[in-house]
Amino acid sequence: MGNLRRRVADNPRFNRSVENSLAAYLKFAFRTSDFDRLGFEDMDACVARGEPVIMVLWHQRLVMAGFAFPTHLGKVSSLTTSKRAGRLAGQVLNRFGFDTVAMPTRRPQHSLSREVMRRVDRGSSIGIAADGPRGPKRIANNVTLVWARTLKLRVFAISFSANRVLKLPTWDRLMLPLPWSRGVIQCREWTETVPRNPSVRELERLRTSLNTTLNAVTDDSDRNSHR
Repeated sequence: MGNLRRRVADNPRFNRSVENSLAAYLKFAFRTSDFDRLGFEDMDACVARGEPVIMVLWHQRLVMAGFAFPTHLGKVSSLTTSKRAGRLAGQVLNRFGFDTVAMPTRRPQHSLSREVMRRVDRGSSIGIAADGPRGPKRIANNVTLVWARTLKLRVFAISFSANRVLKLPTWDRLMLPLPWSRGVIQCREWTETVPRNPSVRELERLRTSLNTTLNAVTDDSDRNSHR
């Protein structure tokens, strides 16, 4: 039975059906709802000038990233895992104009770095789930810090919330907006600079600072969506 489930889950036709259905649902929910896009002026200006940025958010709020980034102004590549859930998320974002960079567990790190830097050199921004793909929930790992140090890009924390949502039974209670909701998609810049060779203590301070910014914009979006 387990082998049958894996074969079904890995079937390209089945996956395309799931991806198309989820993307169609999100577009329908967004179209029937009233969403405000708040605090994006600086990020949009960077993208419009051809300056790539790093867009970071909690994995729980990932599904609305397609409505957060201004793909009409510039390109963006999301960093996803090569595992099934990561592939699904990446393919759904493809329906919203995102490119993806899969991160296989056995792929040499220098090879991944070259691919990401090649895309940034071509003007693509980068999207990262700070606590993805497995958590713990709302605890930032060091991935965003590593790329902020390497790429020297401005970092913008993103969140969405709505007054009516469905929380899926995943490790982080992944949130989907319900149709005919009222909500916000919100942005706030993380203004710290990651030095070239931070100490362990400084790296932890920066990780905590990023965590605080992400929590602040997420909590603020929750408050604003219920006004």
